[in-house]
Amino acid sequence: MAEPVKIETSALARLFSAGVMRELGLFGKSPLFARLVRESRMSLEAEDQAAPVSQLYDIAFKLLRKRRNRYEYVYKTALTQKVLLGTHSLRTSSMLSEFRAGSSKADVVILNGTSTVYEIKSERDSLKRLEQQIHSYSQVFATINVIVGENHLSEVLKSVPEYVGVLLLTDHYNIRQTRPAIDDASRTLPEKIFDSITLRESKIILQEQQIPIPDVSNAHRYLAWRKEFAKLDPVIAHSAMVRTLKKTRNLEPLESLLSHVPKPLYFSVLSSRLKFSQRNRLVTALQAPIRQALNWG
Repeated sequence: MAEPVKIETSALARLFSAGVMRELGLFGKSPLFARLVRESRMSLEAEDQAAPVSQLYDIAFKLLRKRRNRYEYVYKTALTQKVLLGTHSLRTSSMLSEFRAGSSKADVVILNGTSTVYEIKSERDSLKRLEQQIHSYSQVFATINVIVGENHLSEVLKSVPEYVGVLLLTDHYNIRQTRPAIDDASRTLPEKIFDSITLRESKIILQEQQIPIPDVSNAHRYLAWRKEFAKLDPVIAHSAMVRTLKKTRNLEPLESLLSHVPKPLYFSVLSSRLKFSQRNRLVTALQAPIRQALNWG
């Protein structure tokens, strides 16, 4: 597959989107995939089209990894491969994506013995909201990292608090620590943790801490439970959140699926939470010849 003179990187990046994964899992094919391949202007010779769809994903990701093409997904994949699966494992850790924290949504959160949030600032991103994002994250997560492209490195080092770690995604697709993060759960606020998790998860934590659950109507449940949750010590509330989310957002059942999908799809697969039947359809779709996939509709 030869790289065309000018590829449409936005279409290329959307090949890895939740929308495409959802269609592949539900139907075993994806009209959106077929449209995006055409829009990306990837060069597909006749012999290329006999290759499986999984190989197209490998080639597409190699193009996106180039500094001038890098989207947020490249950073998410690097964190998945090199931190979640490289340093940790799905047996000991879990990963959250687009996790609500105050007025912000965390790009990637990895839970092991603590909680670590990764805010991505790719070459295409603005730093405009970073101050507010750091403020929101400090109330929910013990460890905060900003992972950046070279163009943002010096500005982020100057602008974020000293307790925030700064990571660089290099041109060789390695994560380099420029400044370590300081793990401190005492910064967190129990009421903000409560706002970020589900009522079911908050109930588990309150029961674990032997706090009586207020017996109120559904209309008053949120505020009543939040009031009790806010009484927890921040460190205890944070530790309980980590333990609970590792169980309720457990990714270990997806571990066997990873051996059947290309590495560039690891993040998409782990964040899509496909049902068992959908996983089988996804794997089958990835084995289909590209020629067939281009006619999905």
